[in-house]
Amino acid sequence: MKLGAILPDVSSARTPHDVTLRGAHVELTRLTPAHAAELYEASHGAGCEALWTYLAEGPFTDATAFAQSVAEKSASLDPFYFAIRDLTSGRVVGHCAFLRIFPEHRSIEIGNILYTPALQRRPGGTEAMYLIARHAFEDLGVRRYEWKCNALNAPSFRAAQRYGFTFEGVFRQHMMVKGRNRDTAWFSMLDSEWPARRASFEAWLAPTNFDEAGRQRSSLSML
Repeated sequence: MKLGAILPDVSSARTPHDVTLRGAHVELTRLTPAHAAELYEASHGAGCEALWTYLAEGPFTDATAFAQSVAEKSASLDPFYFAIRDLTSGRVVGHCAFLRIFPEHRSIEIGNILYTPALQRRPGGTEAMYLIARHAFEDLGVRRYEWKCNALNAPSFRAAQRYGFTFEGVFRQHMMVKGRNRDTAWFSMLDSEWPARRASFEAWLAPTNFDEAGRQRSSLSML
C-alpha cells in the first residue's frame, strides 16, 4: 500500500484577515461598503459589459443594487474580498477574493477577480496578483494556491499560466452559472514553487524592466 509523503509540518494556515498590501502601483485592503461608489463607476458604462461575462453576477442594473452586493461581500469571510486601489489616481479599480479557504489543509484559492479598464493591461494588475500571492504563501502559510476559471474563458486561462500557475485539468459540468453550463479549468501553484515565481514577478515589476514609454522589456512569461 502506497501513501503520500509524511509531512514535517501539519499545522494549519492562518485565516485571511484585515491587512494592507501595498506595492508601487496598487494597494489592497479589505473591501468595505465605502468602496462601492468608486467601484461601480469604474465597472459600469460604455465598454464595461465584457467585464461581467464570466463572473457569477452582474452587470448590475443600478448603483443601489451594486452597493448591496458590495455590502454582502464586505461581510463575507469566505470569500474574503479585497479592494484594489490605484495609487496614482487614488481610486478603487477592482477587487479580488480568497475563497475555498481550508486552513487545515493550508489551501486557498484566488478568484472573483474584477479588473476594470483602469487596471487591465497595466503593471498594477500584475502587481496585485503578486502582492496577494505573496501574502498567501508568506503570511498565511498556505502550501497550495489555486486558480479556477470557466474553461472557455481564454483570457483567464492565459493569465493563470502567465502568473505561473500549473494547469491541472478540466472539471466537466462543474457548475451552472447564469443559466449556462460551466466546465471549470483548475490551476495550482505550490509553496515549493513560490520562491521562483516570486523572483519572476519581482524581475518583471522592477523599474528597469520598462522603457521610457512604459513598455515591458521582458515578458513575465519569459521570465
